[in-house]
Amino acid sequence: MIKIYPLEWFDSLIINSFDADNSSIKVSEYELENLNNTILSESKKIKIHIKASFFELKSKRQIRLLIRKYHSSMVFLIDRVEEIKMIEKFTSPEFLKILDLIVSSLEDLLSFVEIRYSSFMSLDQRVSYSYFSIWKKETLAVLKTLIKKKENTNEIDLELEFVVSLLAAPLLNSKKAKYTYRQILYYREIISELEKFNYPVTEPEGFSDLDLMLIRMNFNSREYTERLVTRIGRYLERSENLSERLENLLNFCKKLSKINADLKLSFNPSQQNLISFLEYWFSCEIRFAEKKAAILMQEQINHSPGGEYIEKGDSKLECVLSGDQIGLILRATDESRIIKAKSMNYIFKSIVPYLSTPVKRNLSYQSVRSKSYNAEDRDKEIAIESLEKIIRKIKTY
Repeated sequence: MIKIYPLEWFDSLIINSFDADNSSIKVSEYELENLNNTILSESKKIKIHIKASFFELKSKRQIRLLIRKYHSSMVFLIDRVEEIKMIEKFTSPEFLKILDLIVSSLEDLLSFVEIRYSSFMSLDQRVSYSYFSIWKKETLAVLKTLIKKKENTNEIDLELEFVVSLLAAPLLNSKKAKYTYRQILYYREIISELEKFNYPVTEPEGFSDLDLMLIRMNFNSREYTERLVTRIGRYLERSENLSERLENLLNFCKKLSKINADLKLSFNPSQQNLISFLEYWFSCEIRFAEKKAAILMQEQINHSPGGEYIEKGDSKLECVLSGDQIGLILRATDESRIIKAKSMNYIFKSIVPYLSTPVKRNLSYQSVRSKSYNAEDRDKEIAIESLEKIIRKIKTY
């Protein structure tokens, strides 16, 4: 394993020579020229040492660890030089010239490592402050230009402005932010999508095209998520009845299921993925609507004239599952040979007519059977949860 620390000279120069407590630092023109030559010479030596170390190691794990150590050390030293530039005693032209040369040399080494050994790098490596500062300035300029383009076409999209403001906010509020390559890559990809996207005026109901793109890009901003859920909630509240609300919820879920979201990148790594949150939110809303429908149905039966007679005379059994979920379970019982019949169609024909759901009194056995072959993932999850609930109940007997 390589035991030599190739950045020792730079480390000593930056940490010791430019110590804020050292009040006796003076640099002559001759020393400045010598230091300039030494910096360039040391930079060349480090490149040679890194290349030699790469061929000396046999394990990919060791190489990956070594490259990341070099990268982290260089980023640390560059950041330290940027901090030294802020110290008053080192703001003279001769010192700034030396410090700029050190940063330039270290950034050249950093670029050498990133380009030559990119396959051993991690997207979670932190970028240097100087790199971040340049990227931040360029990104804010691009975001500003993005809004101006829309203003010039007289198509002011408030949702787009809101999204751009959310993208810009962390950059405007960050003074010493520690960004990784993964975060910067996310910004580049989502800005690229925003630039090539043809924006219609944002639709106030349901998912707009912009929403669908942001869900696919995993724009998991807390503010955007809350705004989206509030807008969808207002749309659902306009449903005339529970049946229509449930249908709208299922349509939203259907749209979500068609989105191939990229979960490797996200706007905020500390927040839950956007599509996962939305799927959970919609599943909770659907369960609430189904339970409320079941309660209302029972209340109507109990308070209707002759309600007791209807309950006794009606041979239907109410199941809290939907027709699709019932179909899945019946199909599984046939294919697993738990219920044996001359055909699967006979099982559906014998059982389904005697069942009802909270939102549908009369079920078609042909419809239930056909839908069991094209079930959505959410229906599968609910069917499995129901069977697991039965298993837990049996264990208590």
